[in-house]
Amino acid sequence: MKLQVAMDLLTTKDALELAGRVAEYVDIIELGTPLIKAAGLSVVTAVKEAHPDKLVFADMKTMDAGELEADIAFKAGADLMTVLGVADDSTIAGAVKAAKAHNKGVVVDLIGVADKVTRAKEVRALGAEFVEMHAGLDEQAQPGFDLQGLLTAGTEARVPFSVAGGVKVSTIGAVQQAGADVAVAGGAIYGAADPALAAKELRGAIA
Repeated sequence: MKLQVAMDLLTTKDALELAGRVAEYVDIIELGTPLIKAAGLSVVTAVKEAHPDKLVFADMKTMDAGELEADIAFKAGADLMTVLGVADDSTIAGAVKAAKAHNKGVVVDLIGVADKVTRAKEVRALGAEFVEMHAGLDEQAQPGFDLQGLLTAGTEARVPFSVAGGVKVSTIGAVQQAGADVAVAGGAIYGAADPALAAKELRGAIA
């Protein structure tokens, strides 16, 4: 199982600093949507140039103009970009078309999708590299949030998937046991007093 760091920072300087500290422990470096909106896609280029051996993930959360937005992300240096699962099938197909042209990949983010299992199968058939079983920060803050729902959906969908939302040292074992291809850790790394140590501990917790 790969480890992905999600960086919801707001400046290119901070992103490069954090990436430099944790890169040796992670496989995928994700530039979060707030970071891309605040710093622009030049942050994707900067991180890819600094870490050419890592997969760089642009969390675009594209909802329309899939081919165009994917093309922009890939030209900036992204290896993977996201389209929302609630988008029209044609939007996802357009992004996949751009991905094939660049030999890159599209991840479909299932945040806000009620029936994640069904949609996961549908978007995989459209050409998604994998799907992201995702609970956003607002959802995680709600009383009673439980990571298990994401894990169950991933197991039942029987397609390649990542899990984002509540991944930490105490839960990453369950994420792997559920069959996830990628565990996405955000706040557990960038919110830690020592992000490098946090990333190292997450890596060590992967069997």
